[in-house]
Amino acid sequence: MSDDVTLILEDAEDSMQKALNHLETELIKIRAGKASPQMLDGLTVDYYGSLTPLNQVANVSVMDARTLTIQPWEKNMLQPIERSIIAANLGVTPQNDGNIIRLFMPPLTEERRKEFVKRAGGEGEQSKVSVRSIRREAIEQIKKLQKDGLSEDEAKDAEKRMQDLTDKFIALVDKHLAAKEKEIMSV
Repeated sequence: MSDDVTLILEDAEDSMQKALNHLETELIKIRAGKASPQMLDGLTVDYYGSLTPLNQVANVSVMDARTLTIQPWEKNMLQPIERSIIAANLGVTPQNDGNIIRLFMPPLTEERRKEFVKRAGGEGEQSKVSVRSIRREAIEQIKKLQKDGLSEDEAKDAEKRMQDLTDKFIALVDKHLAAKEKEIMSV
């Protein structure tokens, strides 16, 4: 197989792995009953006029299985942190005692669990779309090489390898989703 085809396949595999890694980080943010500081990843706070990640203005820790505490490094950051948590619509109401903010995670109802499963499914579908898009672009590159002199047999073989790679990553996405659904639905 030519070096160009090998390079296309390797690039596609790297991109598909990045799509899978993105799915993993998004699934961590969807809570499954237990409090986790990663739930607040991606949350930004208005820090003197600029949006700053929460973990850069406060310490987030787990108090117990269903409680997170947020200790800002500056007391005047309590209000902006509280506002950004409410705006993020996490399904929790922040409790501000003047020093720290506590987030009490309510026990998940069956309806809320199904909502989280649906959200996880949406993230999984986005990952599958990304993987398929990467496949389409790689196959277009292979066809362009075929026009430039790559033999038809090599092109067909490369397309088959690309499809096998796609099937492998789609199966991995499904596996991650099934594990997350099981985690969310277990009481």
